[in-house]
Amino acid sequence: MPRIAEVVRARFGVDYTLPGLDLLLHRLGWSVQVPARRAAERDEQQIAAWREATWPQIKGRRRTWAPGWSSKTSPVRGSGRPGAAPGAGAGARRWSG
Repeated sequence: MPRIAEVVRARFGVDYTLPGLDLLLHRLGWSVQVPARRAAERDEQQIAAWREATWPQIKGRRRTWAPGWSSKTSPVRGSGRPGAAPGAGAGARRWSG
């Protein structure tokens, strides 16, 4: 879908979000196409050689030295204002003017 969005941008000068482009294409009767069978020209030996030689260079190695988080959730970020916390100032007097 991102490639289709680029073609639309290049050809018509219009930017669509991916969900917007998906909706537009479905309204026009277009859908995702999946090949029913593998190509007759497919060379399994050449594909295997590419996976062994080229793909590892493209993918690269995983960085094991980079710092990470022990938690699966994001850290909490406060606004820095004391009254932003829930219940802050609950006992404070309110001014009624």
